[in-house]
Amino acid sequence: MPKSAKKPCTTQTSISRYFGGLSSSSRPQSGIKPNLAEHRLSRGKLKLSSGDEDGLPSKRTKLAVKDQQVEDVPCEPRPSQSVKEAKPTLSRGGGLCSSTLEKLKGFSCMADPFLRVIQDETKMDDRSGKSSNTRSSVSPSFPDSHQQISNILPGIEKERDYETQDRKEEEDPDLAATNQGFCLSKITKSGGGEGGKVAESPSDSSAPCRRSRSTYTPLEQQVLELKQQQKDVLLAVECGYKYRFFGEDAEIAAKELNITCHLDHNFMTCSIPTHRLFVHVRRLVSHGHKVGVVKQTETSALKASGTNRNALFSRQLSALYTKSTLVGEDVNPVCRVADVEEGGCADVVSDPPDSFLLCISENWDKVKKQLSVGVVAVQPSTGDVLLDCFPDGPSRSELESRILRINPVEVLVPSDLSEQTSKLLLSIANASAQTDDRVRVERRDSAEFEFTSAMNTVVKFYCHTPEKDSRSLSSVASFDSPVICCLGPLIQYLQEFNLEKVLRNESSFRHLSSESGGMKLSAATLRNLEILNNQTDGSVRGSLLWVLDHTHTPFGRRLLRKWVSQPLTEPQCIAERQDAVQEMMESDSITLNSIRSLLSHLPDLERGICSIYHGKSSTQEFFLICSSLSRLGLELQALLPAVQSQIRSSLLRSLLLDTPDLLAPAHGFLKVLNEKAAKSGNKTELFSDLSGFPMLQDRMSQIQSVLAEIQAHRKEVRLVLKAPALDYVTVSGQEFLIEVKNSLSSIVPPDWVKISSTKTVSRYHSPFLVERYKKLQQLREQLLLDCQREWTRFLDQFGEHYHTMKRAISHLATTDCLLSLAEVAKQGNYCRPKVCENNHQIMITDGRHPAIDLLMGEHSQYVPNHTALQDGGFGQHLQRPQHVHGRVDGGLRDHISSNRMLVGHPR
Repeated sequence: MPKSAKKPCTTQTSISRYFGGLSSSSRPQSGIKPNLAEHRLSRGKLKLSSGDEDGLPSKRTKLAVKDQQVEDVPCEPRPSQSVKEAKPTLSRGGGLCSSTLEKLKGFSCMADPFLRVIQDETKMDDRSGKSSNTRSSVSPSFPDSHQQISNILPGIEKERDYETQDRKEEEDPDLAATNQGFCLSKITKSGGGEGGKVAESPSDSSAPCRRSRSTYTPLEQQVLELKQQQKDVLLAVECGYKYRFFGEDAEIAAKELNITCHLDHNFMTCSIPTHRLFVHVRRLVSHGHKVGVVKQTETSALKASGTNRNALFSRQLSALYTKSTLVGEDVNPVCRVADVEEGGCADVVSDPPDSFLLCISENWDKVKKQLSVGVVAVQPSTGDVLLDCFPDGPSRSELESRILRINPVEVLVPSDLSEQTSKLLLSIANASAQTDDRVRVERRDSAEFEFTSAMNTVVKFYCHTPEKDSRSLSSVASFDSPVICCLGPLIQYLQEFNLEKVLRNESSFRHLSSESGGMKLSAATLRNLEILNNQTDGSVRGSLLWVLDHTHTPFGRRLLRKWVSQPLTEPQCIAERQDAVQEMMESDSITLNSIRSLLSHLPDLERGICSIYHGKSSTQEFFLICSSLSRLGLELQALLPAVQSQIRSSLLRSLLLDTPDLLAPAHGFLKVLNEKAAKSGNKTELFSDLSGFPMLQDRMSQIQSVLAEIQAHRKEVRLVLKAPALDYVTVSGQEFLIEVKNSLSSIVPPDWVKISSTKTVSRYHSPFLVERYKKLQQLREQLLLDCQREWTRFLDQFGEHYHTMKRAISHLATTDCLLSLAEVAKQGNYCRPKVCENNHQIMITDGRHPAIDLLMGEHSQYVPNHTALQDGGFGQHLQRPQHVHGRVDGGLRDHISSNRMLVGHPR
């Protein structure tokens, strides 16, 4: 065997052939960076020349990138290479082996599409070389050199055409920009569906050094367009039965979710199943990411009958989620609450007690020479809106106290935020020991926080108020300018999530500084007295809130936090609350026990009705919330006679007597629903009474008409097959199949379509069934779209009663908090403090620190303290203690803090 046959190609191929113009000897080994913008691919365009004995002349190849041009890179062969050694290169037999190409993939993931094309060509040439030994070796003799030259010349002419095109592209940049993606060949074809392939024409095998093109698949092009619109969002794209992440999003998602990420075509990708979307979205959001869910907007049957039947399924961004905007059926599986409580879904990230979105603006007053800070906090999941405007100093102590009271999970700030405020937010964000609990800070364009721009946004938003109880433009315009500067960017931000409706409610707005009957607690007080969190690890355990929290409902727990962070100061309000707690402690009434049992095992009704108000509720969530509200209304209605006769507290009576009437609208909405369909999420059978849905009635009648035609067609089928008892069968979701034994297949008409078969039977569709079944599928998919529209309208109708329902849930939350305080007073053997309006003194007997007393347990040696403080006159500071009894080694700090807790929160 000649040497040339054993050694197909002696040409040494360098890495520069695939990664730029430098040879392997001149490029540093550790300097290869997988950067797409800097990636250069050189391919030699070889020309037959009789006058060049040192080697073939070098050519320059150009990589045309969309919206970007990469400079030409020369590709030079070895100087010692002879013409005879270059001939095998003309037939494309040389190159790197497969194992080497696999190692090269580690240098750059972005170069993989090019390597894969070259690798496929190399493998094909290797297989061809083994069979003929003519493509990858130099033949010892040329019996027909004229025939070989005639085979090579067409390829050379084509290469000259490519050179002419390259020169035109260099002269005209716009012409080069029209080549989308990495376009290196005119013969590349994209495959159908979502997995286009790089293909070669039949003549490519005879063309020397033919350039190939690596293109984006239709799905990848669609993802690129979506990513261009949402650059700072992790996109989960619906692809059949799973959601996929692409590119950098896939690498981030794989790291956070601990799943596999791999290269597919031009991008790294990873996927999650559709039924686990809510779990993974919550986990990504808890790590501070903004996640977008992209869903298919077309259905298969309707698309097949349209003009774009061969195009890719259209997809649109359906929802965005962050820490404060977790509202929607994708992330709120309320039907799975019982599973979470039982530990069945341990990997589900639960909602925090409060999920406020806080917006901060700063305005320096040159005349007064002071800084004015405006804050607006909104909780989209509950509809609460807090606002305030106040002067602050360099330490930002006032801002810190409000942030600690609001406890936001996400903060919006301008890009030019002051250094002092930035340091404060950084310290608060890093205060938590766990990453999931850290505050997410997003910087927005500072132009949005300017008064003129913010005012224009506010005017456009509040210029029309079609809803009942909506806030008017005149009332909003009366806000301070720093508040307006916060409200404008907040409206724009919530509009991205379709959650801006909560800012229209008149009853939701509350001023932090001017709330009647509340005490302002500074940040130092909240922190040093451990009112809301302990100072050890920042958790709730060991704080005053932990001691007092014996609530049964999530909405009651949120209200209790507000009570603890803002104690009452009005004597009348304090006395009403004490009367209610005392009656709950001393009364053995069955009515109060029944009310306590009613509040147990309730879902989060406050967040549920707010999700319905936003139009983002699922059928399971709606049925659970509506059925709970209806049940509460009916059972409280039955307790009204006992409440009127047994309850003495005016506060309790008003709460329990008003709630049943406020919950009355829930009964009518519940009667319309089909319980089985609602729990399963079947919207086509959701409404048991279609009298109020004429569109659905018409669509259902059309479907029934087609079904009747299909059933009537059985008579004809039975006559043809001579089978009087024949009936349709359904296999693997395929309906109306005509099943025929294989032994009787000869009587089957030739125009029938075989759908499936086994060893014994075959299943067919007649031409009539093919046409009618296609029509039936189209009507069913159209019915789904109609049901979705009617479902949205149904949610809007329920949303009209949102304010009424919210008031009823507020009554239930107040009752739950009163029951919690009564439980604490009974367990700790606390007495009712006496409030004297005119006598300014504090007398504490056997005072105990509530948190330390509970942490030390029953068998502790904690010695209670006595305190007697008097005041000389109204408005003056308390004088020094007259009598303080108790042990000294208990700690002065614990003694003082216990006194402050007892005075600030009388039970």
